[in-house]
Amino acid sequence: MAQQAHSLIDRLRARFAGAQVFVIEPRGEVTLELAAADWKAAALALRDEFGFEQLVDLCGVDYLGYGSAEWDTSDVSSNGFSRGVEGKNVGRFAWGEFPSHESGEGARPDAMPKQRFAVVAQLRSYQHNQLLRIRCYAPSEELPVVASLTDVYPGVNWFEREAFDLFGVVFEGHPDLRRILTDYGFVGHPFRKDFPLIGNVEVRYDEEKKRVIYEPVTSVEPRVGVARVIREDSRYQTAEGERAQSEASK
Repeated sequence: MAQQAHSLIDRLRARFAGAQVFVIEPRGEVTLELAAADWKAAALALRDEFGFEQLVDLCGVDYLGYGSAEWDTSDVSSNGFSRGVEGKNVGRFAWGEFPSHESGEGARPDAMPKQRFAVVAQLRSYQHNQLLRIRCYAPSEELPVVASLTDVYPGVNWFEREAFDLFGVVFEGHPDLRRILTDYGFVGHPFRKDFPLIGNVEVRYDEEKKRVIYEPVTSVEPRVGVARVIREDSRYQTAEGERAQSEASK
């Protein structure tokens, strides 16, 4: 399997000279990062020349706040987490506010990354028993546009609709690009990092107007999610230490 991965990497670098190839060891996961202008042509070449006959999945990614967290987990002990991060981190802000790592009157919105929105697709080759991840960044963060792959992999139709609905990525050439998960009148794209966890609007029935109305969220406070930290299991070391102390006291 490792030899197959190295062979694939060499072929990808030779065929797509302007692209970048990343490898995650020890699993040998290969990622081909392409320019948005080459996205569709590269997918076609990967299907016809490399034998990646199936697109398994496609999703959008928002790199706003990438690498930051709501909790400072550098000093985690048996007593729990040390402290919550100050400011209004990604998602933890009210309607009309924006992400910020500072609090108080001097808080300023976080700077936007140079490349914010990306599209990632997972390709599979059954004939070669290989997997490949391809990624491209949208040239514009204000209106992220990427070519649709529906002509190359017809099964990507609903995946692209989902990425459009949740991240606001526009897939140029898609035959029926419309929302697929949210309501028809939904405002915004809920998987974007500048979309509040509490939402932008709330729905209630107005007795005077005798209909359902939408209005800015006022009854829900932003919440802080608890970080998930994976620590080594120390039960065996603790048991061994207790056993050694017990023997020493005899």
